[in-house]
Amino acid sequence: MTHSAHTALPALSVEAPTYVFDSGADACRHVAQQIAGVVRDRNSLGLSATLGLVGGSSPVGVYQELVRLHQENGLDFSRVSIFIVNEYYGLDKDRLQSMRRWMMENFVMKMDVDLKNVHFFDATTPVEQVDASCRHYEAEIAAAGGIDLLLLGVAANGAVGFNEPYTSKTSRTRLAQLDPETRLNAASLFFSESNVPTRGLTLGFGTMMEASKIVVLAFGDAKAAVVQKALEEPVSNAIPAGWLREHKDVSFILDKSAASNLQDVATPWRTRSVEWNDSMTKRAVLWLCQKTGKALLKLTDKDFRDYGLHSLLRAAGTATEVSARVFSWMTKTIERHPCGRERKKILVFSPHPDDDVISMGGTMLRLVEDGHEVHVAYMTSGNIAVNDHDAYRIADLFTAINEEFGGDKTIETTLVEKIQKPLLAKQPGERDSKEALDVKRLIRWSEARSADAACGIPSEHVHFLDLPFYATGAVEKLPPTDEDRQRVRDLIEELKPDEIFIANDLSDPHGTHRVCALIAFGVLRQLQDEGVQIPETLLYRGAWQEWPLDQIEIAVPLFPRDSEKKREAIFRHASQKDGALFLGADAREFWQRAEERNMATADAYNRIGLPEFFAMEAFVRWDGSYEL
Repeated sequence: MTHSAHTALPALSVEAPTYVFDSGADACRHVAQQIAGVVRDRNSLGLSATLGLVGGSSPVGVYQELVRLHQENGLDFSRVSIFIVNEYYGLDKDRLQSMRRWMMENFVMKMDVDLKNVHFFDATTPVEQVDASCRHYEAEIAAAGGIDLLLLGVAANGAVGFNEPYTSKTSRTRLAQLDPETRLNAASLFFSESNVPTRGLTLGFGTMMEASKIVVLAFGDAKAAVVQKALEEPVSNAIPAGWLREHKDVSFILDKSAASNLQDVATPWRTRSVEWNDSMTKRAVLWLCQKTGKALLKLTDKDFRDYGLHSLLRAAGTATEVSARVFSWMTKTIERHPCGRERKKILVFSPHPDDDVISMGGTMLRLVEDGHEVHVAYMTSGNIAVNDHDAYRIADLFTAINEEFGGDKTIETTLVEKIQKPLLAKQPGERDSKEALDVKRLIRWSEARSADAACGIPSEHVHFLDLPFYATGAVEKLPPTDEDRQRVRDLIEELKPDEIFIANDLSDPHGTHRVCALIAFGVLRQLQDEGVQIPETLLYRGAWQEWPLDQIEIAVPLFPRDSEKKREAIFRHASQKDGALFLGADAREFWQRAEERNMATADAYNRIGLPEFFAMEAFVRWDGSYEL
């Protein structure tokens, strides 16, 4: 059974209990209440609850909600036993990437947990002693009475913990070889794939299946494909997460993006009766174009019937009538001048100092050409995405310039002692010195100004907000605060823009885009609640995805000249070329992703029979919601 946050929907193709929430935040609150219920139930019997917990970005909201329940409602974790699900082998417990350190900082130390009841893998155990250590770990689970609730995530390759594809279904706790895709996905945490350990300690799949209850989290578009395979395709050892369907008490907790490929969500008209409103009609007809390979105006009544859309014809008329209506809707989305021709003040919010040109650089060029006053606000410094060798080189350049022009010798000493030497001495993935982070921040600052200049935007229209939530020097960020929101509000009130652009991206590997969007949405809603007329707000997607065709409300056509200028602007971000740190599992450089995505959007329009353009950038209008 698949459920939305509010309405139960029959899921004919999904065996395991599956719940779809409007947002990851809603889902995390639900799971936290489940865990709290188990803990309270065991406490009421004078017994201790035993939890198996996983680290990472998906469950962090669960832990934050549990911390809130502890601090505000007195949720008692003093008797709870905790077992970590997996750990990178060879990492010291204090390394930033250590699951142990992550769990301690993000959860354990914020609760009233008795530390003697918290169990972690010892990742520094000599290899010849690992088997015995793993058997001891399982013995500790048994001594605690077994795991009452096991919280898991699903990797993009279908792995659960470090139970990689083609692992044994009956495997026990062990040292496992990490799949290449697992290491690639973890590369950003370690600032290079070469720094990611090749092995990891993990609860075995057979061990996991012995838990009394299992809750599986999956959030974001990047998990949509694997969720569909795990829940709808035949169970296979190629996707270990699919085996979890066989557990006696398992539930899959998804947000709308992770569930988007499931039949009940992607094509609901195939599993139940639907209301054929304009949105559903557009979605179904564009899906039919894709299935048949036909343009909109070539669809026939037989095509609708062959693909199970009889009810749409009954509700909306003939194939000709329905297709012509969708054709008209899609034609109206094509807009060469997205903000009109009358001069306006435009504010583009960019989470990092390159998201603007990567995602909407062609539109920025068009806005400038149309005579608008374009401002860009970079919400974070993006400094952790600069390679050490770039910072070292720039420090070297500063030293040479200082010497060349007879500068103060103390500057050279500072550059060497506080930047270059620490960069050479630090371990992969360790935090930089403050001075090195400042140099990296200035690198991104100078690149952003140069890229904006390539788009015709003067330096006085470029704003650097340096939101505090980002300023950790590590991949893990702080929760946003009033200070973050105030900086955004101050800029909006100062500029009074006529239109705003915000990045709305669920596939950013470390969630900075999501946090930045929510901060901006919150400020706009606050202004709205105070009676302020907020400007029209358009949303763009980042480097990892594009809006689905049926959701696009404005498509800005780009000509070859536009794409060439956009590429030039992206190239001004030199530190993000040729081995950028946060490319994720996609090895293409950001400029390649941008060009191929924009050309694919134009091709999608062409395939449904609309005018053929070289490339397109797509936007939707903000609907006023807080959640992504």
